Amino acid sequence: MTAGFDTLVVGAANRLAVAAASAVAESPGQVYNPLFIYGDSGLGKTHILHAIAGHVRARSRDALVEYVTLVDLIDAYHAAVAAGTMDQWAAGQQQLHVLLVDDIQFLTGRRETQTDLLRLFSAMQDEGRQIVLTSDRPPADISDVDERLIARLAGGLVVDIGAPDFETRAAILRALVARQQVDVGDELLAAIAHIEFSNVRELHGALNRLLAHRAVGQDDLRAEDIARAFGMEAPGPRRRRSIEAFQSYLAGMPSPSVVAESENVARLNEAIALWSAEGFRTDALERARSAGEHEDVGLIIDAFTRGVEHLRVLERRAVAADPALAGHDVFRDPGHVDAAEAFVARALAGELPPPGPSSAYARASFEVSTSNALAARAADAIIAEPGARYNPFVIHGPAGVGKTHLAHAIGNALAARGMRVACVTAPRFTDELISAIGAGTVNRWRARYRAVDALVVEDVDQLASRERSQEELFHIINALLAAGKQMVFTSSEPPRRVPELEERLRTRFDAGLVAPIGVPDRALREKVAIRVLTQDGQQADADAVHAIAEKAVPSLRELIAQVHRLALSFDGGALTAAMVRGDASAARRLTPIRPLMRAVDATFLDREKVVWEWPDPTVRIIEELR
Repeated sequence: MTAGFDTLVVGAANRLAVAAASAVAESPGQVYNPLFIYGDSGLGKTHILHAIAGHVRARSRDALVEYVTLVDLIDAYHAAVAAGTMDQWAAGQQQLHVLLVDDIQFLTGRRETQTDLLRLFSAMQDEGRQIVLTSDRPPADISDVDERLIARLAGGLVVDIGAPDFETRAAILRALVARQQVDVGDELLAAIAHIEFSNVRELHGALNRLLAHRAVGQDDLRAEDIARAFGMEAPGPRRRRSIEAFQSYLAGMPSPSVVAESENVARLNEAIALWSAEGFRTDALERARSAGEHEDVGLIIDAFTRGVEHLRVLERRAVAADPALAGHDVFRDPGHVDAAEAFVARALAGELPPPGPSSAYARASFEVSTSNALAARAADAIIAEPGARYNPFVIHGPAGVGKTHLAHAIGNALAARGMRVACVTAPRFTDELISAIGAGTVNRWRARYRAVDALVVEDVDQLASRERSQEELFHIINALLAAGKQMVFTSSEPPRRVPELEERLRTRFDAGLVAPIGVPDRALREKVAIRVLTQDGQQADADAVHAIAEKAVPSLRELIAQVHRLALSFDGGALTAAMVRGDASAARRLTPIRPLMRAVDATFLDREKVVWEWPDPTVRIIEELR
């Protein structure tokens, strides 16, 4: 029996059963005796029995432990009866320290053995011998069994195991590929985990199916291919080239420019290319290259390589404490190993909060109009008194209307006051939880979120159907509310309209303030156009701004994209305004103000089309306005 507690992936559906089994394994016969675990086939009941057996044997070599299926136990009983050795068999069973019986539901209809089993179980319990039983149904649902035996089976602790949720399925898959040492992208695993398998065996089978495809040469199988096979949609994976493959590529592709350079510069160029491809900052190597010829280039490269290896060791230590720290930027700069060491020390002490808000968003740059005034006023009140009003604060609206901007702006304003602010998207929240489940570090993961002064979670509606993620978020919200800490959430819909969102989580959101941000109105479009034109170095010509603002758009994102395109295409506000309106005659008159602009083909100069001249002389874009 090689299965152990360390290979069990613990999720919401099996947490109680695993906790009870661990307690039994630590103190056999003293707690939960008998322990009765029930659930559908393939959910890990047998795994738990083997884990108990392995743990007990590891703690005491003298412990007598027996795992047996009920069918085998009954066969042994019948053999003892036939051989006339029933007393010896019963005595041997009663000497066991731990008896683990699988599939007890097969007692149905075996009345001739139930009395002796009841006597055996009673004797073992009276002597403090541990009994653990599994079944596909609770004791009361096992038909045609002596009521005294049913009472005995249910007299300890009865716990169930359910089907794994999405997060647990994903964690199980990650553990499986790690154990088998196969390279499977997270996107492929997520595509499989999205399928609501009824048991873990089916989940294993789906992974085996993927690996079988690879074994027959279909190594380019993508997530969407799996999705189509199971009738769902998923993004495709990204493949990553190994260092060895990259080195092989460099070795087989000599560059004439490298040949022409000095040997030292060539070595630096190769090292820069190699480590840049691996995602490391190469400032030290680039400085050495800029300084010219160096006799100690070898020492420089060796020192850099040692720094890389040190960072990798530090990253492994950090990931062991918190899987969410994998790939952190602090492990990508060999020139600042000391910063990485300090970072790891904080990680091991549990002092690192999740990532903070993006510095690109500020409250001062968030333009306000009637379409977002309520949300903006609430944000200002939160910034003035975090945790005192509107907590939690939920901002909802369609994509591209400024929800992320306002949420991060609140986070940045609070961070500027010295508060620890965490900002995470809902998918990342779930992914971190999956990693923590797989690594057995859920408590540390929870502690990181509970230690913050303010929490921002984007796209919380994407937690719909993620039961374990919703459960964890609910408890985090309760902890932060109790501590008076501010929370901000964004969603595409108000919480009451998000399907498969748990009622208890929905009521938490509704207890704060749920504020909408609508599509940008004309006043907001005008303010944003002025800001973008000014930032792009354009003159905010009144006619141009008026023409841009008149065009209704569903989101600020689309509006900003249009203004950027116009700002890149034309010089001069008047010409911009003419082209936005589609005024061909005005555009012709104003064309001389831009000497670099090529002559516009008259075929396309009418009120229904706009021709955009790109800086690249080979490119022309024609936009239909009707």
